[in-house]
Amino acid sequence: MNTLIDVERAARRIACLLALLLAAGACGAGPLRERLAGRATDGAAQDPLDADEAPPTPGSRARWLPPQVQVLRDVSYGADERQRFDVYRPAHAHGAATVFMVHGGGWAHGDKTMDSVVKHKVAAWVPRGVVVVSVNYRMLPQAAPLEQARDVARALALAQARSAEWGGDPARFVLMGHSAGAHLVALLDAAPALAAEAGATRWLGSVLLDSAALDVPALMQARHLRLYDRAFGREPADWRAASPWHRLAARGAPLLAVCSTRRDEACPQARRYVEKAQSFGSRASVLPQDLSHRDINLQLGEPGAYSGAVEAFLRSLDDGLAATLAAAPR
Repeated sequence: MNTLIDVERAARRIACLLALLLAAGACGAGPLRERLAGRATDGAAQDPLDADEAPPTPGSRARWLPPQVQVLRDVSYGADERQRFDVYRPAHAHGAATVFMVHGGGWAHGDKTMDSVVKHKVAAWVPRGVVVVSVNYRMLPQAAPLEQARDVARALALAQARSAEWGGDPARFVLMGHSAGAHLVALLDAAPALAAEAGATRWLGSVLLDSAALDVPALMQARHLRLYDRAFGREPADWRAASPWHRLAARGAPLLAVCSTRRDEACPQARRYVEKAQSFGSRASVLPQDLSHRDINLQLGEPGAYSGAVEAFLRSLDDGLAATLAAAPR
């Protein structure tokens, strides 16, 4: 008898929950639907965008760092402890091209030393004669994305100014960023005045690794992860100010936008941005990949078709860079 009563109570609870869910769907953006959607997006945010692995310990880093690579750590470009970058350079570099790498992490997390940011890129490119600079910048809530882009511009200006010290050429920089970092690189690509104001000079090209925030108003007006609310707020004017698609108004340097076909918004945003860049005469293309958001960053530099396609773009930017990447590791 008690078992039957328990079953009936459970059935009533399930019926009530179903009724509430149906009501939430019928009522559009009601409070219950918002709470349910918030829970769903919070859970989704933990894996694809808002978190990554912890920075490696010095011992683990030493195990993968190639012996012919020299490292200059924590070069300061500002007073804040996050305003630092690391330089990975070939032992005998002179006039080398530089890949300037900006990490992701939902504008609130991440670090320049994470394996997914530098490990395979450094191992693949530095022994062949390319300098890799990996940059940190201030995070939310201390700095909003537009100010983060200015941090990246300040770091770029200093790296260019000092590049000869570690064997680089200030005129041979390639900007690269993943996720939130790709959004920041795209902002500099679309609004080069942000870089010029910091004292940076033009770069050879840009590589965007899986950003879904190239048209920020379109992103914010659709169903989206809650982390975007933290980054871009509620004001449409702020969305446009931080939106690469809306800031883009002239021909820029060549651009490659890599996107994950496993994410609904990434490739459509990449194509929309590339189409607008092409309308101004820029050389721009999309590289869709059947890889996760994290693996688009982590696997770049590992042998394979994906790394080969990105390297083909890099070789197209500069004859010297083409010769460098064609060479065997030193």
